[in-house]
Amino acid sequence: MSRSNSAAAPDRTPARRRIRGLDADERSAQRRRQLLTAATELFARQSYSGTSIEQICQAAFVGTKGFYDHFESKEACYTALLDQITRGIQQSVLLAATETAGRPWPERRHAVLAAFVNAIADDPRLAKVTFGEAGGISPAVEAQRRSNRRWSAAFLAQQWRGGEISDDARELALALATIGGLFELIADWLHHHDDGGAMDSVDRLVGNLNHFMAVIDAGRTAIR
Repeated sequence: MSRSNSAAAPDRTPARRRIRGLDADERSAQRRRQLLTAATELFARQSYSGTSIEQICQAAFVGTKGFYDHFESKEACYTALLDQITRGIQQSVLLAATETAGRPWPERRHAVLAAFVNAIADDPRLAKVTFGEAGGISPAVEAQRRSNRRWSAAFLAQQWRGGEISDDARELALALATIGGLFELIADWLHHHDDGGAMDSVDRLVGNLNHFMAVIDAGRTAIR
């Protein structure tokens, strides 16, 4: 009896090569993580301008070709790192806002600020890269910083309104100025740490930010 023509043909698709249990896509993602981890350490320790692509590659144990597979320049590596840190911070504050929804604003304010500070203070390198390095690198990085601040301002104005999105231009401008003040307090805290001076505790920083916000809130209430 002849073999049926309908019999399934054997699958001749070549198996994806796995090295140390990882396929090509997984190895590529791992190299990208290694590069960003190395860039975090080097940018925080010796500054953006003082770090070369070669140093990042050496620290990550990734070849130069591997670097350019993921980033077209050192600036592109930095913006990817800034985006990664920013998304982590945003997720932390959004979670705090969600968990405290419906509570009085002073309670929510403290929770959100604590989440924000802890998102960067748990790893001081993140604060250095975000607040100590971003200024003056390039127009593209400055545009990203400004976008991040506007997101923060819109988020703050929304919290002021108990979760309602604000379209009040003056309110958004005040929120943007408030975010600028908060970021400056964090940059100053970081600067004292870099100078080797007595670094305020994280709780003290949260307290200072909360006091600043309380003063802003008192002013907002007074002029309504």
